[in-house]
Amino acid sequence: MAVDYAVIVVYLVGMLAMGWWGMRRAKSKSDFLVAGRRLGPAMYSGTMAAIVLGGASTIGGVGLGYQYGLSGAWMVVTIGLGLLALSVFFSARIARLKVYTVSEMLDLRYGGRAGVISGVVMWAYTLMLAVTSTIAYATIFDVLFDMNRTVAIILGGAIVVAYSTLGGMWSITLTDMVQFVVKTVGVLLLLLPIAVVKAGGFSEMKAKLPTSYFDPLGIGGETIFTYVLIYTFGMLIGQDIWQRVFTARGDKVARIGGTVAGTYCLVYAVAGAVIGTAAKVMYPKLPSADAAFATIVKDELPVGVRGLVLAAALAAVMSTSSGALIACATVANNDIWSRLRGLRGGRDSDHDEVRGNRAFILVMGMLVICIAIALNNVVEALTVAYNLLVGGLLVPILGGLLWKRGTVHGALAAVSIGGLTVLGLMWKYGALANEPIYYGLVASLVSYVVVSLATKPTDPAVLAAWRERLAGRGSDAEAAEPETQAVPSHS
Repeated sequence: MAVDYAVIVVYLVGMLAMGWWGMRRAKSKSDFLVAGRRLGPAMYSGTMAAIVLGGASTIGGVGLGYQYGLSGAWMVVTIGLGLLALSVFFSARIARLKVYTVSEMLDLRYGGRAGVISGVVMWAYTLMLAVTSTIAYATIFDVLFDMNRTVAIILGGAIVVAYSTLGGMWSITLTDMVQFVVKTVGVLLLLLPIAVVKAGGFSEMKAKLPTSYFDPLGIGGETIFTYVLIYTFGMLIGQDIWQRVFTARGDKVARIGGTVAGTYCLVYAVAGAVIGTAAKVMYPKLPSADAAFATIVKDELPVGVRGLVLAAALAAVMSTSSGALIACATVANNDIWSRLRGLRGGRDSDHDEVRGNRAFILVMGMLVICIAIALNNVVEALTVAYNLLVGGLLVPILGGLLWKRGTVHGALAAVSIGGLTVLGLMWKYGALANEPIYYGLVASLVSYVVVSLATKPTDPAVLAAWRERLAGRGSDAEAAEPETQAVPSHS
């Protein structure tokens, strides 16, 4: 294992080096939070694919393939479809807004007051997303070093917090590009063909497994529908995803780069399901489906290759964790703390803005590590966060983008009633039940439409300013920032 260890150590040291490099480039709030809005199509596509394809998509995707066969790809497929929908229909408008958070968008659209409660919901979602990714370190480091769970979480979490705190989005962008390459080579180019060959090829896989393993809908229509509601719609409104859209250099980059990343997700989804199906042939009686990835890597791959594929799994976890961490810190600082202090953008100097956001990433990172250590299983907690996100925020966000008659009172009603419906039904049916998200979305939509129609329309001046921003003509604090920093466009 010495060679495998060396590969992992080089990878981890490289992540820290990228953080140090990024620190030298993060001179303003825009640089630190959204990479100066300068990313070209190549870097934008790679970093967007890296953040959406995390540990759940890699280790969990293989596990679903082990359990259900090719239809196990549906979870990651719905993530890819959500990213494609976001990129084709909404990304250009989102990028032109020149904001930092989803809540800022809601304030612009509805004339203030809608962003406070949405900020709290979004903060809870991004916090739990970061926690689940951090817990995944324990699984990977256990395979690598037979390491104590708490030590593994602290080690992996400290590395992510370090490079995220140092350089913000510039560091995360650079590390995500490395992680994208490592995942592509490790999972698609190495693990996929090796797993299929070791299983005897597709003909042997079909001969040894039930026909349901090769049914595209074998996982069940209701499960697929729930995946669409949670993950496809979740991609449309998550702060971690929007913050990457904000990094695009322009409309075209956001649209085309996101489309490339979404297509990559579909390929990655099928690859994970095929690897899991191959693992089922080789190891038909594993105690847990989620053990399929680690088992096939540990037992079937040659020295060196094994280290690279495990680095790919680590890359998947780290990319999601760092993206969720900076999103969590951005929401906590801009949407919650700044409001409590009564501040609105532009009052502090660039140095103070960067220093403040850096401090929030450090604090949120320490909180994430502590929660990850305290919790053994956060699947239910992550489901609660996703249900609250989609059930409470999907309707007012998409409504604001698509329906000019929507009002701030309708938005607040949608967030409150949708969120409370989700919480109540999760208490009744359980956190993993489908009913909470189904009825929560219906309640949110009905309350949004009814209350909006029953209240005074949004001030025409607010709508006019909103349309100006959507068209890319609105003024904001960033417009005055000098574009003189010698940072490459990475096109």
